[in-house]
Amino acid sequence: MKLGGGIIDIRKSQQLSLPVMRRLRSLAVIFIAAIGGCSNGSMHDLESYVADVLARKGWPIESLPTVEIPPSHVYESSERRDPFQPDIAAVDEGKQPEMTASNGGVRPPEQRNREELEGFPLDALRMAGTLEQGIEMWALILGPEGTVYRVQKGNYVGRNYGRIHSIVEDRIELTEIIPDGQGGWQEREAALALAEK
Repeated sequence: MKLGGGIIDIRKSQQLSLPVMRRLRSLAVIFIAAIGGCSNGSMHDLESYVADVLARKGWPIESLPTVEIPPSHVYESSERRDPFQPDIAAVDEGKQPEMTASNGGVRPPEQRNREELEGFPLDALRMAGTLEQGIEMWALILGPEGTVYRVQKGNYVGRNYGRIHSIVEDRIELTEIIPDGQGGWQEREAALALAEK
């Protein structure tokens, strides 16, 4: 006997209890009756309903609003500078436009190798503690990937040229150099506080 995709061997069914066999037989009878009922049904009711729906009169569809086409405008600016190209007066051949030092000569340091902690934004770094070695004070900074870095006064931290000028037990004080929005640079004080445990 085959039931629901599984095969039950009648010879092995003697191992099953009598109530289980009765339930299996009743399920088989219900399954066979359900399959037989589906195949003997008439499609007359369904066909008449479909014909009735198709015979109904549809509602009128409103016409689409007319779209007004705006007048075209020709932009004539061949005598003006292209806003998507750098200013020719500010750019020497092959060089990027340079920001001027409009605020007392403040500019980012040039001609130096960037340090590893300058690759992270300042808010992604946390101060983990301090170390003293003789008269030198070192700070421990926890990077976003979980690595601990050792820095001291004069090291650079963050993406805005932040140079450490003071290390105390609960914070690292530094000075950043940021654009002033007018083509120059300005200094900004910042700090990394000791992370709470």
